Amino acid sequence: MAPASDQRYYPAPPIPSYDEAVAGGSWQQRQHDYPHSPVEYGRAAEGQSLLTSRHPFSSSSSPSTSNQHVGSGRRPGGYRAPTVETDDEGGLLSSDSETDSDTDAEADHVRREMQEMDIDDSGVHGEARGRSTWGKRIGFSLSLPQWRWRWRLPRIPFGRGRTTTGSGAEGAEPGQASGNSDNSRASWLAFPSLGSAALFLIVGRVLAILLVMGFLYLLFASDLFTNMARRMNNNMFDPIKVRNHVKMSIDPRSIRGLMQHYTGYAHIAGTEGDFALAEDTELMFRRFGLEDVTRDTYYVYLNYPKEGGRAVEILGGDGKPTWSAKLEEDDPGGEKAGHQTMAFHGHSKSGDVSGPLLYANYGTKDDYRRLKELGIDTQGAIALVRYGGQPSDRALKVKEAEKAGFAGCLIYSDPADDGFVKGDTAPNGPYMPADGVQRGAVSLMSYVVGDVLTPGWGSRQDQPRLKPEESPALPKIPSLPLAWRDAQILLQHIKEYGVKVPEGWAGGVPDIGQWWTGNSTSPTVRLKNEQDEVTKQPIWNVYGKIIGVEQPEKRIIIGNHRDSWGPGAADPHSGTAVMLELIRIFGDLLADGWRPLRTIEFMSWDGEEYNLIGSTEYVEQNDELLRNDGFAYINLDTAVTGSVLHAAGSPMFNRLLLEVLNDIQDPVFNGTSLRSRWDDRHGELEGLGAGSDYVAFQDIVGMSSLDLHFDGPAYPAHSSYETFDWMDQVGDPGFVYHTLLGQLVGRLILELADRPILPFDMAHYSNSLGKWISELEAWVGEQKSDKKPAGFSVQPLKDAHHDIVTSIREFNKWELSWEGSIISSGGFEPAGLGRKRCEYNARMARFETDLLDEAGIPNRTQFKHVVFGPQLESSYDEEYFPSIRDTIRADEWEAAGILVERVANIIKNAGRRLIE
Repeated sequence: MAPASDQRYYPAPPIPSYDEAVAGGSWQQRQHDYPHSPVEYGRAAEGQSLLTSRHPFSSSSSPSTSNQHVGSGRRPGGYRAPTVETDDEGGLLSSDSETDSDTDAEADHVRREMQEMDIDDSGVHGEARGRSTWGKRIGFSLSLPQWRWRWRLPRIPFGRGRTTTGSGAEGAEPGQASGNSDNSRASWLAFPSLGSAALFLIVGRVLAILLVMGFLYLLFASDLFTNMARRMNNNMFDPIKVRNHVKMSIDPRSIRGLMQHYTGYAHIAGTEGDFALAEDTELMFRRFGLEDVTRDTYYVYLNYPKEGGRAVEILGGDGKPTWSAKLEEDDPGGEKAGHQTMAFHGHSKSGDVSGPLLYANYGTKDDYRRLKELGIDTQGAIALVRYGGQPSDRALKVKEAEKAGFAGCLIYSDPADDGFVKGDTAPNGPYMPADGVQRGAVSLMSYVVGDVLTPGWGSRQDQPRLKPEESPALPKIPSLPLAWRDAQILLQHIKEYGVKVPEGWAGGVPDIGQWWTGNSTSPTVRLKNEQDEVTKQPIWNVYGKIIGVEQPEKRIIIGNHRDSWGPGAADPHSGTAVMLELIRIFGDLLADGWRPLRTIEFMSWDGEEYNLIGSTEYVEQNDELLRNDGFAYINLDTAVTGSVLHAAGSPMFNRLLLEVLNDIQDPVFNGTSLRSRWDDRHGELEGLGAGSDYVAFQDIVGMSSLDLHFDGPAYPAHSSYETFDWMDQVGDPGFVYHTLLGQLVGRLILELADRPILPFDMAHYSNSLGKWISELEAWVGEQKSDKKPAGFSVQPLKDAHHDIVTSIREFNKWELSWEGSIISSGGFEPAGLGRKRCEYNARMARFETDLLDEAGIPNRTQFKHVVFGPQLESSYDEEYFPSIRDTIRADEWEAAGILVERVANIIKNAGRRLIE
């Protein structure tokens, strides 16, 4: 039993070598001379217990008591071979009822057995070895408090030969004192011999450390977690089931309710109603489960009409009005649609001007030229023109009137283009009624896009800005929109003034009889347009996202604008309702644990109707981020006005679009697939002009963009007749095509965000480039000019196209190789191959960005894409190689030749970067 008087911790006693153990009495005699300090005495006693049955701390022990635990096999001198006994709880955990003798014997036996199993047997091989590898013994008997459980790193000997502990260094005399510090240090320098347990431990522990470090590297320094998460995600959420879930979850009733809410009151950009809808949108983003929902504010130039500040009047000889236009509709919405918005032009010029009235057909450059040819003086006159024709952009109609010397411009909707001549009118049909007024902006989006005072940079409050008179995008003459009801009176008053209109100029306004042009003696018309102009009006974008699990920095963006000129059932809230429904469904998936490989972002733009402001300011503010990490942009603007699908965008989307159309059936056409309907009308992926929020993404940062919409013959655009009731009863009864568009866009989002290889159609892009180069060559050949060089050619573009074809063919081989590797490995993708796949996707998406020219289109430097851009003279329509065409139209053939070389080099470099 352990002495009660001294409970201090005693280190383990020395272990005798084999020679010392078999020496018997001589070794014991040396121990007799051992100094009798508590520590030393403990060491001596522990050493003796290996050879005898007597325990130095036992008060009564006999050979018979000890020997019953020893067994047979004792060597001469008292040493016996180590034995292994079964676990004896009675010996290890003795009770108080046991005698001290039995307890001590049990402790003695356990301690002896542990020491014997660690005895060095080097004496058998003729060589003494060092002490045990562990620094101390670990006692097992609770009755031996000095053997406390303390973890220590093992003492690893780093030297060969015999070491001594307590008996001196090798070769020391028997009487040399133990505990010599030099000898202790020497024992640490002994290196274990080959085959020893110590060496085995060293090697094993080094290997274990390397194994642990390797495992940690796999966990933290590699993308193992990413791949594991992605594979777990894929296992939990089968892609086919996810697609079907999105497809089947689109609820037309939900879409209908969302549209009803968003069309409930007026919300022109920057107004109180617009702010209220921004808050509603942010709340819905959060409610539906999007992450990182934020509101982003920009300060931009906007204008609003003043009460009593607008007028269109016919003046009598005394200068007093004899007739005044009604301007607004007859308020078809009533209380259900809130108060009616005023009829005006966004970004129009303030002014109060008067002049003779002239009719100028569609207000194109050719129409104004024709008036001049007919001898009609246009200086200081008021132009009356109709929507439609080419260009259809109202801003260009006003700009051409300004160039022709007019003092003001009025634009009306003619029934021959958009009214009863075509079919039923609103609220019972798609066409504009007699009192319908199409509002809209007249800023030149083909010159400057976004805030007209901050072209090229984000319009934050503290940023510099131009003065309104310095902006090339703002017109210099006032303008207003009219209903044909008001235009009818004006046209009747210029009968027999000027000349009869040329063939094709007569519209469909009834009760006109003969159509005349008017001249300088026509009745005088006053155009008054006094307004508030705010240079720093706040507008509010709202963003939300679903963060990707593999490449969270790479993003697929879906956008739709929120502001509108009226109720906005078609433009924009057919797109708003579809986008919000998709957010609801994807939010449910996210709540269930699903995540895509890449981040999906949903964005509600503000100020689109004024010149695509909200989206452009966001792009300009985040230019570098989008160039590096923007993979694709899908636009939903005037998304549903009928049943015919149209798609415009980068050729990158061609294959994916056709693939998805195969899987969506149109119930109105007996379940025919949208692909069949597309093929029946020879549908093609159209080009992008400058009509909506995709412009900044495609033309400024080179982010592949797609615009989708189901079109009808017409809709009462930007009027007070574009109500929820019109959509519910005429535009899309049952919201069938809203549902189909939701299915289409939902599937596109899934494929772009969650397919391992980005589903871009590089081959179709190269084919399209070849087609557009041929079209450019034909167009150049048609241009007649004395300055045109005889040898002018687009051959450098043809050569660049040849290089692109080769590069893309080589680039596409990697995808085939990747598919083969995945198939051969049973679907497993090593981490290294996964990184290469991500790099491959990034190169593919970067191709479009590499087609940017930082110099931009001459005189329109915001637009940087060398292939796409809005036409200078028809901004709603696309144009290929716009910088070259603009320069040729300006009759600058030498500069055009330089641009051909420049654009060709940019295309070649884009191809090289694919495979470098």
